Amino acid sequence: MNSSELRGKIERFIASCREPVLCEPGEESLAISADNFVLESRNEILTLQAWDDRRNLARRVTGVEQEMRGKLVLRIERFGKRTGTLSLIDLRAAKNQHVTLRSGRLEFRELFRRFLRRQFPASKIAELTTEADLEHSLSPTYPRALLRQGSSAWAAIGAGSDAFHSDGVLTFGLIWLDYLRRREPELVVHGLILYLPAGREKVTCLRLLFLNPKVAQYQAFVYTEDGLEEGIDLRDYGNLDTRLEPCRRRLPSEVDGMLEAIREMHGVETIDRSDGELSLRVHGLEFARTAGGTILAGLHSRRAIRPSNSDEVLQLAAELGRLRSCNAADRQNPLYLRNPEAWIESQVRNEIEEVDARLLPFPIYGQVPAFAATDRGVLDLLAVDRHGRLTVLELKASEDIHLPLQALDYWMRVKWHLDRCEFGANGYFPGIELRRDPPRLLLISPALDYHPSNECVLRYISPDIEIERVGLSLEWQWGLKVMFRS
Repeated sequence: MNSSELRGKIERFIASCREPVLCEPGEESLAISADNFVLESRNEILTLQAWDDRRNLARRVTGVEQEMRGKLVLRIERFGKRTGTLSLIDLRAAKNQHVTLRSGRLEFRELFRRFLRRQFPASKIAELTTEADLEHSLSPTYPRALLRQGSSAWAAIGAGSDAFHSDGVLTFGLIWLDYLRRREPELVVHGLILYLPAGREKVTCLRLLFLNPKVAQYQAFVYTEDGLEEGIDLRDYGNLDTRLEPCRRRLPSEVDGMLEAIREMHGVETIDRSDGELSLRVHGLEFARTAGGTILAGLHSRRAIRPSNSDEVLQLAAELGRLRSCNAADRQNPLYLRNPEAWIESQVRNEIEEVDARLLPFPIYGQVPAFAATDRGVLDLLAVDRHGRLTVLELKASEDIHLPLQALDYWMRVKWHLDRCEFGANGYFPGIELRRDPPRLLLISPALDYHPSNECVLRYISPDIEIERVGLSLEWQWGLKVMFRS
């Protein structure tokens, strides 16, 4: 199908649904409607976007994997051209979908059991389950096991071959390991065994390199589609797929007069992008940006702004300023709720010294090095303190069990480029001599919106990484107030 045919099929399916939801493997379903779901075709590329008050999701749709009554499974691409699936489901017509899901989990659990018996024949499988344990934040997506040999034991966990499941396995594996150590005090639980799909293991292996070997040991195995597995050497996974684009400075343009009028609107923020362009936002929500000698404006699709239609972008900015405000009359409006991480980013940029008095208020870069925020549900900022030490700020507006390891992903990329002296060479932090010390890492979120398991996962990360949790007041839209630091 071309993008127009794909779009038509998706729109017809949603129109036929009484209660449509969007489901991504390993994540909570997201109810969709005309207010929070957009399809956009551009240059034969179809992009799907959906959001709620907790997250923003954007995926490129490449085809239809499966179609049945009440369910449409789409083939998609994420950042780095990683492929996977995304399902549109009518909850009213899909009462038996959980049966299929459970059957697939049980099938993989038995594959996992056979792997454990082959690789660890001297150990007893004391426990093997795929049951959910909400009290201890254990997901049914990943089969987990306890291997025993006398008073010696290992925790084990497996990830299915789906592209998205595999990246979350280490979070739940560490939670499982920690839970077993507390539950079985008579055992010495040495560490964690991971069973990973071949070709999907790199993210997990990179994360393992930055865990504390004094706290736990790790063994990783990859398996192929025909069920064969082999142990892997983590030292083979030291190279990162990362890039640092040169930081460019914007040149004067014939649209500067129109730009100035937009920037004077109440609530409008101007953010310098690393590609030399300007992003125009209201509380973090971008409504316009420059593109060479042009201004492109719009929320869902962009159109060029000229003197003849410049009033349109001014009206859009004014409407956003009214709806996306801490004093907004309707706080259930989709524009008020949309992308809360971007709103927190706006507040942090404006009040960076409230977050950490050591940090310079300028320059602050977003998503540098390049890392897709829509792929992670987290926004990243990169700042520098008054002594030249880099600081990574990870921003999350809602509870996220994967926050520590997602933050680690970004931190390791910043360190990679810092170790190679690439920031200054590419025009970042001009006039500032950057220290070679590993970057600091700040996890910033409303104080009551840290997942209770985050603290557990953080205990397993290397002590060489200086991490600080910063809890904000619940009324952060009115201004930042730090409630705790940990």
